[in-house]
Amino acid sequence: MNADLEKTWEKYTSAWKMTSKAERLAMFSEVLADNAVYTDPLVQAASWDDLINYMENLHQQSPGAHFVTTYFMSHHQKSIANWEMKTQENITVGTGISYGEYDDQGRLVSMNGFFENNS
Repeated sequence: MNADLEKTWEKYTSAWKMTSKAERLAMFSEVLADNAVYTDPLVQAASWDDLINYMENLHQQSPGAHFVTTYFMSHHQKSIANWEMKTQENITVGTGISYGEYDDQGRLVSMNGFFENNS
């Protein structure tokens, strides 16, 4: 099951690199529960549309921005992941840790990002 959760996590993080709403929705339908909530120091996205808007705002500020998981661990339908935020040129511009919770089907119900917020 842990390998399955890591696959789900990686599919979810790939949505941050996508630029099409349709692509993101297709990915979300595979890996997110309908009621999934995303939270980080800057936002709480309580719907898929809220999360897509947040992702689009990131790309407006930093075109091509994406995340690379550098460490993943899970148990009992929970996970932690260390990650790096990369530019379009693959330069690391930030690091953080995320905590995820999964439903009985292995879909994410909660994604919580932790990173330094200097604003």
